[in-house]
Amino acid sequence: MNINQAAAGDKFIKLVEVMKRLRAPDGCPWDREQDFLSLRRYIIEEAYELIEAIENNNRDNICEECGDLMLQVVFVSCMAEELGEFDICAVLDHLTEKLIRRHPHVFGDTEVNGSEDVLRNWEQIKVGERQKKKEDSSLLAGVPRGIPGLLRAYRIQERAGKVGFDWPKGDPTPVLAKVDEELSELKENINSNAGKEYIEEELGDLLFAVANLSRHLKADPEITLHKACVKFTDRFRLVEKEVLESGKLWSEFSLEELDGFWEKAKRQAGNRQAIGKQ
Repeated sequence: MNINQAAAGDKFIKLVEVMKRLRAPDGCPWDREQDFLSLRRYIIEEAYELIEAIENNNRDNICEECGDLMLQVVFVSCMAEELGEFDICAVLDHLTEKLIRRHPHVFGDTEVNGSEDVLRNWEQIKVGERQKKKEDSSLLAGVPRGIPGLLRAYRIQERAGKVGFDWPKGDPTPVLAKVDEELSELKENINSNAGKEYIEEELGDLLFAVANLSRHLKADPEITLHKACVKFTDRFRLVEKEVLESGKLWSEFSLEELDGFWEKAKRQAGNRQAIGKQ
């Protein structure tokens, strides 16, 4: 499908104009009350809603959520323009220039042999950009502190791995050994009644090692954990159904009885998966 550039431009301009109207003195009270900090939660929520739509493979919902996430960028840009700092045009210029600059194999003479070279060049270019701006040029500087912990661990390890500070690829054995080592150290701290601070430190080391194992298994830890949460939720709902249908209170069941419901839920979930594959 070819994009009508004029129509797309008109539609984008209309979106910006609508946002400015909402921020006008006689616009929407709620929109006028927002600032950069107040929008943080909505930016995060919209990003996760788009991810959920993608996971559900709902094309109409993906389209809608793309718009909701785009709104946040337009919202921030309009507020910045009101302060005389930058506008949506500056945002688009920065993005376009960055894409061209970081793809020299497309817009320049650089040659690459696959996506690994592309990612390596991307990171080197980013470091050069930070050095030019006299910013922190560490390879780890671009990993945001505000992202979920497992994802941050994954990104940090990924950055370090790109310069060779990593376990050998293709063999998860040493990474598994590291996970076992961190688990043993956690157990030692728990069994010796070490302080909460030491136990949390060892637990953090274990989670960090598990995130590293995820990376070596080419599995995003956040997505993997999300799937585990979905699986637990589905099974727990079946347990809730058993309790509800019994007419008894949760407190009237022993842990063994509830565990029996859980095992039944696992079998039911397994049967549904088997039917779905037929």
